[in-house]
Amino acid sequence: MALFDRIRKEWFIIGIVLVITFAKLEPSVGVKGGPLKPEITITYIAVSAIFFNSGISLKTEELTSALMHVKLHLFVQFFTLAFFPVAIWVILKLLALTSINQWLLRGLQTVGCMPPPVSSAVILTKAAGGNEAAAIFNSAFGSFLGIIVTPLLLLTFLGSSSSVPFSSIFSQLFMTVVVPLIVGQVCRHFVKDWLERRKPPFGAVSSCVLLMIIYTTFCDTFSSPGIHLDRLSLVLVVFIIFSIQLGFMLLTFLFTTRKKSGFTPADTVAVMFCSTHKSLTLGIPMLKIVFEGYEHLSLISVPLLIYHPAQILLGSILLPTIKSWMITRQRVGIQHLHTHTHE
Repeated sequence: MALFDRIRKEWFIIGIVLVITFAKLEPSVGVKGGPLKPEITITYIAVSAIFFNSGISLKTEELTSALMHVKLHLFVQFFTLAFFPVAIWVILKLLALTSINQWLLRGLQTVGCMPPPVSSAVILTKAAGGNEAAAIFNSAFGSFLGIIVTPLLLLTFLGSSSSVPFSSIFSQLFMTVVVPLIVGQVCRHFVKDWLERRKPPFGAVSSCVLLMIIYTTFCDTFSSPGIHLDRLSLVLVVFIIFSIQLGFMLLTFLFTTRKKSGFTPADTVAVMFCSTHKSLTLGIPMLKIVFEGYEHLSLISVPLLIYHPAQILLGSILLPTIKSWMITRQRVGIQHLHTHTHE
């Protein structure tokens, strides 16, 4: 029974392994022009479905209530969409001297360019008792910002595949990302009460669509000859990803706990998760659009596929420590306040 519960909890990670295995065994099913017709079903229908899903599931009122904490929002968005990609670019200058597969290194750069996720940072912030409203706002606001900023960052740091002109990337992003998001938010307005009552499994729906996208991406890879991924590169990339996450979490922690930072312990928790987490749900479709027809697309996708489970795993491991730190800090703050009022 415990095993079944574990599988149910980690079904998405298991799903990623299974779809990549199926793609390896039978790549002809999901390739461009194959029976699944991914150039239509994935490029337009699946990507639009993911963003419609995001639009209908984002609570507009929760976003507006968290709007006032401007300093926190500025810090998170600057860290995620400016400091993070530049820092990765500097790290990669050093890693380029090693023998790690260059396409995996480019994939690490794409991780840096991604917006924050809509779910994992919020779930971990809530579990630790942090500022959940701020986490929700920054995840959602970062996703909206990412629609514009992420493609620009990808094109700046990596350049597009030469076959796709800039204007067509943005028109496709607009049609498959912006329009479904807006339509989702409008639909939410009409069916809000029903959504509150029934609580449809939006996360699970997005994850299933995402597995389809990952499957067809890897079908393309395994069907093109000459793409080789050595194990050492993969192990090193996993190590680098964990190191980056830990280092950046520590950096945000040190910055937000300084004497005059103006952040509460609950804010610090939200900042730590929102600033260092990256979205797989938005990331994979965006890579698919920006690097359409690129033969190394799936190798570039690998670091993002590793980063997603790594951030959840690391967050879950650190959760008890972060929670106890926050409770202790809040207790000290309350005692400090009592001492001052009695004086």
